[in-house]
Amino acid sequence: MYKLTRSALFCLSAETAHDFAMEMISAGGRLGLTRLMAPAVPAKPRKVMGLTFSNPVGLAAGLDKNGEYIDGLGSLGFGFLELGTVTPVGQPGNPKPRMFRIPEREALINRMGFNNLGVDQLIANVQKSRYQGVIGINIGKNLATPVEDANRDYLTCLRKVYPYADYVAVNLSSPNTPGLRKLQYGDALQSLLSALKEEQASLAKTHGRQVPLAIKISPDMTDDEIVAVAAGLVSCELDGVIATNTTLDRDKVSGFATAGEAGGLSGAPLSGKSTAVIRLLANELSGKLPIIGVGGVMDARTAADKIRAGASLVQIYSGFIYKGPELIREAAEAVYSVDA
Repeated sequence: MYKLTRSALFCLSAETAHDFAMEMISAGGRLGLTRLMAPAVPAKPRKVMGLTFSNPVGLAAGLDKNGEYIDGLGSLGFGFLELGTVTPVGQPGNPKPRMFRIPEREALINRMGFNNLGVDQLIANVQKSRYQGVIGINIGKNLATPVEDANRDYLTCLRKVYPYADYVAVNLSSPNTPGLRKLQYGDALQSLLSALKEEQASLAKTHGRQVPLAIKISPDMTDDEIVAVAAGLVSCELDGVIATNTTLDRDKVSGFATAGEAGGLSGAPLSGKSTAVIRLLANELSGKLPIIGVGGVMDARTAADKIRAGASLVQIYSGFIYKGPELIREAAEAVYSVDA
């Protein structure tokens, strides 16, 4: 059924298809139809970052930036939903067109630019939702905020989302906000991580609960840079790491019409690169904090690869667009087979 739906959606531009599909999912959730279309996902709860996930397959940030489709997406069987990226103030993002398909490689290129309605609107949507699963909220900085003032934006978002999030993901690795990736390195990283942990401790006292913090990193770092990031995460006692964001590498899509478009590449060509980062991270972290694996989870094999490399959970985005809701169950069963 999804193959027919995808054929129709792929006649539209990528962003138009995304918006239309999300409205369909939302309507299906309200009418109780999504559960009829999506195969049931066996629940085998697992505890990660102190949270209990009904199954190990989540939705990656980017698909529901404003938390407008929580209930519809939740009804498809995801073990958790990550919303955002959200910024302190709403912003339009980059000019359209800004999302491109490479179907021959099951890939996407996007340069959305943190388009969102602002953190307050996301919170209002979370408050209205009925979804009972784990919700992560992915936070970022506004385009107009200089990189040297980025801590301010991240702390503003953290304070606002803290009462409504089960975990908070800190996006330092989108390639579509100029200068953002500089925050993954050296003194800038140490400054941000220290500020976030200090604020987390203060908010935990205020709200009477500890909301885990996870950092989302790039797949385009060198091995030495990944080792340094891992050391920083451990020293600042972060609760988790999400590996990885999209890549600027075009080696596996060279020659295709849209391969030269600016932005981050996701989907099947990212799979091996992301898994290699997870493997190196897992070796450096030695179990000190968990990894959420994302990037090119397109089928059972690639989901299992992430777990074998050291991830505790996986997320899907491009795979969901290319394969549909069936991928959620397929990926979950693959993870369970690795566990067995």
